[in-house]
Amino acid sequence: MTVDPRRPIVQVMARLGRETQLHLDERHRHFKITDKVILIISFLLIFLAFVNVYYVTVLYQDLDGIVDNMDSMYRNMDRVSDDMDLIAGRVNRFERHMQSMGPITVNMQGISQEMPGVRENMDQLNADMSVIDRDMHFMTGAMGGINQRMGEITGAMGIMRLNVRQFSGPMGAMNPILPN
Repeated sequence: MTVDPRRPIVQVMARLGRETQLHLDERHRHFKITDKVILIISFLLIFLAFVNVYYVTVLYQDLDGIVDNMDSMYRNMDRVSDDMDLIAGRVNRFERHMQSMGPITVNMQGISQEMPGVRENMDQLNADMSVIDRDMHFMTGAMGGINQRMGEITGAMGIMRLNVRQFSGPMGAMNPILPN
C-alpha cells in the first residue's frame, strides 16, 4: 500500500479545521458568556447609577438644608453677638456703678457710726414730744376754761351792749340840750 502523500496533509488540514472550528465554537460560547456578563454588569451599573442619582439628590437636599441651617445659625449668632455687646455695655455700666460702691460703703460706715447719736437725739425728741403732748393736754383743759370764760364775757358784753343801748336812747335825746 502506498500512501498518498496528500493524505497526511489532508488529515492535518482536516484536523486543523476541526480544531479551528472547536476553537471558534468555544470562542463563540465564551463571547456569549462574556456578553451575558457584560449585560448583567451593565444592568448592575445602571441600577447603581440610579441609586447614586437618588443618593446625590438626597445629599443635595440635605446639604441645602445644612446651608439653610448655617445661614440661620449665622443670623442667630449675629443677633447673639449684638445681644452680647448690649450685655457687655450693661456690665460695664454696672461695673462703673460698683466702683461708686466704695464711697457709698464709706458713707454707710459714717452713717452707722452716727446712728447711735441720731437714736439718742430721737429718744430725746420723743421725750420732749411727750412733755409737749402733756403740756398740750393741760393747755387744752385751760383752753376749755378760757372758752367758758370767753362765753361768759361774750354774754356779759351782750348784756352791757343792751344796757348801753337802753341808756343811749334817752341820752341821744338829751345830748343836743346838754352843753359841751
